[in-house]
Amino acid sequence: MATTELGQVGEHRFDDGAAYERLMGRWSRAAGAVFLDWLAPPPGARWLDVGCGTGVFTQLVLEQCAPEAVTAVDPAQPQIDHACRQRGGLRATFQVADAQALPFADSMFDVVASALVINFIPDRSRAVSEMRRVGRPGGVVAGYVWDFAAEWSPTWPLRRGIRQCGSNIPEVPGARDSSLDALRFLFEQAGFEGVATRSIDVTVSFADFDEFWQAQTPGFSPTTHTIADMPKDDRRRLIDAVRNGLPLSSHGRIEYSARANAVMARVPD
Repeated sequence: MATTELGQVGEHRFDDGAAYERLMGRWSRAAGAVFLDWLAPPPGARWLDVGCGTGVFTQLVLEQCAPEAVTAVDPAQPQIDHACRQRGGLRATFQVADAQALPFADSMFDVVASALVINFIPDRSRAVSEMRRVGRPGGVVAGYVWDFAAEWSPTWPLRRGIRQCGSNIPEVPGARDSSLDALRFLFEQAGFEGVATRSIDVTVSFADFDEFWQAQTPGFSPTTHTIADMPKDDRRRLIDAVRNGLPLSSHGRIEYSARANAVMARVPD
């Protein structure tokens, strides 16, 4: 079974968009829908999606927000390629770009948003300043990230199980900057007005443990590499520990919650 041997750890690369979507797609849709309801953007806005990945959030914007236009950028060409293949029918423009140096003129967009990305950007202050620069005066800049600081990301069952088995687990980049206070500080330091924050709790279910495990162990993940380096008996103990720690729904499906932290603010006039 896939769960007993972990699968082919080297089978997927970091740039494997399909694997990323298995890991995060359903979680991204659930959290993104709540985030957009909270944001309540006006129809007919010009959007920039910063760090679009496979385009899940881009699709939600088009479905829920009636935008005039959407531009979506990501630094990884394979992610952009995957987004274009999977979402070729979308009324959006996908292109490679770095959040720390956005290739757009000042004040181009009414709404600038970043979904599940900010903590992973090396220079977060510079990226948020760039998001402010390309937002029009009075426009909205916003984002949300998993609450890695409190270990409430969708991977918390796996990370907790690894610790219970006595193994070290890689720290998520920017984890300490994923709290509500850290996001508020980041946006206030960038000079935004009306900074607001909130937490978003979402619940996702899986048909069985194998579906959960395959989604949680893509080859590009450092956590997957940590598991692969474990002795075989330790991997089996980990699988048992994670399986036993997961809650089941009344229908026998695996069902658990994760938390994202969100921030939005207004570009000064």
